[in-house]
Amino acid sequence: MNFRGVIIEESLGDLAVLEDVAILSTKVEPVTADHKTPWVDQWTLHTIELPEHRAEEIAGKLSTALDSKHSRSWYADFKNEDVHYVVFKDRVFKVDLREPVYRKAMEYGVSLGIPWYQLDFSPEIEEWKRE
Repeated sequence: MNFRGVIIEESLGDLAVLEDVAILSTKVEPVTADHKTPWVDQWTLHTIELPEHRAEEIAGKLSTALDSKHSRSWYADFKNEDVHYVVFKDRVFKVDLREPVYRKAMEYGVSLGIPWYQLDFSPEIEEWKRE
């Protein structure tokens, strides 16, 4: 079962990882103060698909490809019905969707400076809003 997700092009220090995925669609949005990325003018969001047998490999490549020159505050994610990969620079979280627990991935993202409201990969975000 294929995986789908989103990669922000501006988050990549190495664009070669985009050659390893199928880009299904692209949306460009202007950067606002809420994005917390003033060094770029826009976010180019690629909806991507990749085969299940390459998920681990591509998660690893993506983890090293994410830009850390300006900030370590980038992540990408992709999932299928069974597994959700949340990928940060040099760190990958693999969440079993039969018993999804995102807390460690969310705490890690916040520790990198990612605003909690951008960690929208998790249904647990509602808990964070109340805290």
